[in-house]
Amino acid sequence: MKLRAGLTGGIGAGKSEVARIFGELGAFVIDADEMARLAVAPGSEGLAQIRERWPHVVSDDGTLDRAALAALSFNDEATREALNAIVHPIVRKLAAEREAKGKPNQIVVHDVPLLFESGFSKECDANVVVVAPLEVRIERVQARSNLSRDKIERRIAAQMDPAEARKLADYVIENDGSLEQLRERTNEVYRALLKRSNQAPT
Repeated sequence: MKLRAGLTGGIGAGKSEVARIFGELGAFVIDADEMARLAVAPGSEGLAQIRERWPHVVSDDGTLDRAALAALSFNDEATREALNAIVHPIVRKLAAEREAKGKPNQIVVHDVPLLFESGFSKECDANVVVVAPLEVRIERVQARSNLSRDKIERRIAAQMDPAEARKLADYVIENDGSLEQLRERTNEVYRALLKRSNQAPT
């Protein structure tokens, strides 16, 4: 059968790297962040709704000011929920259209930052969370961005507690070592997903 797996992990945990490895192993990976960018692209329904609600986060040229929107949503839970109510349904529609392009028996991995919060986990056959020590996460984000430690910590605090995500997930991938260790752990979970979908590893 075609198995749908949800993949999540907090900022700096290494979720994107795990998604890349899943893709190398043969999974059909759908990136919710990519779908979200399409959902608020110039001329889109999503951007029109955002402009109506928060006109100051849409530039004069009709593009989304992502920094302004991020500052707004990360600092206010009500705003974040309102934004998610606009974007998530559009993202799901786009993801479903993308999923239909996968091969009949291919494992489909949905890379979704808000997997549990959005309720999409309930639509998956299995859910995977990537976790890493807090300091390691902060160091990784600092290395790839110009965000201050305070801003990184606020973003982490706005996301689901990894301990809670562990309880909700079917599989946990610990990303506290080398890339090779991460690859081995991801491969182990992929093999478990293959078994779960009644497929034999190739």
